[in-house]
Amino acid sequence: MWGVLVKLMLGVMVSFYFFPFEFSFLPGYNTKMIMAVLGLAWWAISLAKRRVFTSNSSLFTLSIIALLVSLAGLVSVIINNTSDYTYASYIMSMWVWLGGAYFVIEVIRSVHKKLSVELMCHYLIGVCVAQCVIALMIDNYPAVKNFVDGFVATSGFIDQSDLVNKDRMYGIGCALDVAGTRFSAVLIMISALIAKHRGSNIYRLYLYLFSFVVILIVGNMIARTTIVGAAIALCYWLIVNYPYSFSISRDSKGVFKHILILFAIVLPFMISLYNNNPAVREDIRFAFEGFFSLAEKGEWDVSSNDRLMAMYVFPDNAKTWIIGDGYFDGPTNTDPYYVGPPMTGFYMWTDVGYLRFIFYFGLIGLAAFMYFFFKCGQACAHKFRSYALLFWLLMLLNFIIWFKVSTDIFLVFALFLCISREDNDEYEKIYEDSVSDTLDI
Repeated sequence: MWGVLVKLMLGVMVSFYFFPFEFSFLPGYNTKMIMAVLGLAWWAISLAKRRVFTSNSSLFTLSIIALLVSLAGLVSVIINNTSDYTYASYIMSMWVWLGGAYFVIEVIRSVHKKLSVELMCHYLIGVCVAQCVIALMIDNYPAVKNFVDGFVATSGFIDQSDLVNKDRMYGIGCALDVAGTRFSAVLIMISALIAKHRGSNIYRLYLYLFSFVVILIVGNMIARTTIVGAAIALCYWLIVNYPYSFSISRDSKGVFKHILILFAIVLPFMISLYNNNPAVREDIRFAFEGFFSLAEKGEWDVSSNDRLMAMYVFPDNAKTWIIGDGYFDGPTNTDPYYVGPPMTGFYMWTDVGYLRFIFYFGLIGLAAFMYFFFKCGQACAHKFRSYALLFWLLMLLNFIIWFKVSTDIFLVFALFLCISREDNDEYEKIYEDSVSDTLDI
């Protein structure tokens, strides 16, 4: 019982990092920042005692590239005489995420005594499933909603009151495209774990599949960006199972069999809810609007498509293309010296990631930022070779998401950058396929 309680507390801690929010009674400080302070202090003490991470060249390289990203932002801000330092301080943002990640990793290590990529993925999966359950409770039980709204001031980058007004499903710090991006990353992790353990333990397989279905369905209700992760997870599965031909292994056939069994159980339940619960029907239609449109109209049509296409506004001069305009957010209410057309929200009214970066610090800054995430994927893939494809696909997810929104997933890479190769190898040597009741699928 005590062990379960401790793991639940660890899950809450991981959620505070993965889905940060600001308490209403502690304005100005979100959970990520609090954990970063604790993590960086822990890091400094560990460094003083045993010179931890002094040989971690990947962190040094990433810091240099993040500094170049910040420099590109700073140059744009200075040349354009603006006051928007959103990405001019990205090096600080990187180390805030790393500090929070280090705190998470060290606390988990202290409890489990070991650490690995798989163990970290398990916690992230559990957190995402829990957030989906919480979102359903908030959406269906006013008492739960009032309780959450009472202590959460901001979720990610949006005020809780604005989130409520949007009439969208949300969890605790888990909302909109920020949540969808992180759900997507975890769906890819689940696909990697299923591929790794497809011939070992049937109970573990069903837990993975059940988690995948919950995150896919409820995650799409929260943010339809989640479907991107599902598509990449499917690609992962196809790459693993069909590397050279269309033959499929016995283990993979077993996985497909259990996927069909799970869907045979879930689909009738979902159909019943869809037909008998108007609120659920509305949520499901929102989550899979494109598929419903394809079935009913014969064409893929999503209500947000028109808004997204209207946001594809490109620079009209060479200077903006090269170094940007120095604005990431709409400057009307933030820059007292701005004299252009009224512009609140996003600069140039676009939320498209690539365009926001170009308008902020031009192609030079965008190239540096893309290289930063390439090096993140490369560092993790090189450190954990058995999961190399996972990290390359996480990098790809980041670049695909930028076609829609400007959020990034460095916080995901930060967790694995804080895990050493030796820790992962030792954990897998001890725990891999060690369950005595392992069954063939």
